[in-house]
Amino acid sequence: MLEVKIIGAGLAGSEAALQLAKQGIKVKLYEMRPVKMTGAHVGDDCAEFVCSNSLGSSDVTNASGLLKKEMELLGGELIKIAYEHAVPAGNALAIAREDFSAAVTQKIKENPLIELIKEEITEIPEGNVIITSGPLTSDELAKSIQKFTKTEHLHFFDAIAPIVEIDSINFDKAFWGARYDKGEASYINCPMNREEYEKFYNILINAPRIEQHNADKDAKFFESCLPVEVLGSRGVDTLRYGPMKPVGLIDKRTGIENYAVVQLRQDNSAKTLFNLVGFQTNLKWGAQKELVHAIPGLENANIVRYGVMHRNTFINSSQVLEPTFESRERKGLFFAGQITGTEGYTESIAGGLLAGINMARRIQGKELFILPQETMLGALANYITDKAHLAHTSKRDGSLRYLPPQPINSNWAIVSPIELSKNERKNKKLKTELLSKRSLNTINKLILSTDITG
Repeated sequence: MLEVKIIGAGLAGSEAALQLAKQGIKVKLYEMRPVKMTGAHVGDDCAEFVCSNSLGSSDVTNASGLLKKEMELLGGELIKIAYEHAVPAGNALAIAREDFSAAVTQKIKENPLIELIKEEITEIPEGNVIITSGPLTSDELAKSIQKFTKTEHLHFFDAIAPIVEIDSINFDKAFWGARYDKGEASYINCPMNREEYEKFYNILINAPRIEQHNADKDAKFFESCLPVEVLGSRGVDTLRYGPMKPVGLIDKRTGIENYAVVQLRQDNSAKTLFNLVGFQTNLKWGAQKELVHAIPGLENANIVRYGVMHRNTFINSSQVLEPTFESRERKGLFFAGQITGTEGYTESIAGGLLAGINMARRIQGKELFILPQETMLGALANYITDKAHLAHTSKRDGSLRYLPPQPINSNWAIVSPIELSKNERKNKKLKTELLSKRSLNTINKLILSTDITG
């Protein structure tokens, strides 16, 4: 029986493995943890969430919500498990991360066609291979990938937010609520007046940070995952218009709209742990403790996990991959997940889904799927693998060169435009509703006309 080797049992690798097994194809799924740990993971389960426990909005008129619905229609396995282990988070899909990872691990271990091997892979194997080693790819494997792609890797940084114990939160100051009372009141809100905010901000901008290694000095932050101290350095009010925005969050006990608000989101199914939303950080741990304790309601908070920052790696997919996620140079070699230049948990799962489907089709001698750009997954795949829009003229010698894209989340700007009247273009809600409807119609027609879901 033909088999597929998958390198990395994260979100993309786990999804790809389950997709292949569903097609009756044997899989060897390699994961280096716990033999070799990363700077961000804490366990050795498959599909571990490291930075947050949120998969973003579930609303199909939201780009991330549409991507989730597309995955459901296409037979995604991890999205089903995510909904089974969801915790309250308003309109967002947040999960009890440990329960989710344990459930994915169990499903993989119980599948007779999947062999989970705890071993570090340092070279790209021969045969049918899907590389889903993620943004924390080990140095040795990264060197092998770099040699194969004939390009330099690019690096950027992700930062992780602190987590606190709910029993240590002071609810005389903190309150439960959702912005504009939309959805269940599932967030804990810590309000600040102007004086409290200015004290907090002063601590933040003067707090010592963990030094980067010399080799990492030139690496960039991904814009949507900026450390709170980097956001704060952009101006005194930047946080008040970002993660600490108070608009729509009013404590019904006082009726006051505060100067700033820190939100905490449920992190586990037992509702004992909550993470600080938007507070990913690279401050030294003593400084983190001082900063968290300066937030009203968290004066005595028990911090069970401090924030950390880690370097991520991704390939220049525009020069390496087809929109199917298959290598242009080597048939039967696929890449998926964050290593391809998509950013976000939902996007990683979706990449594993498409790579798994297309690897199965490669083995079965079928034509590989290139999803239309009017779908969110198709738009993501086409965007990161399209080199036409990356051409630029070098200022130095006038030659045509190519720049790799920055890591990207699902968003409406990459989807094929839809014809709208002038008045319709002004109505953002209507526009996203029409784009979403078109995408789902396209996916449903594809399912009816092909065997894409097996």
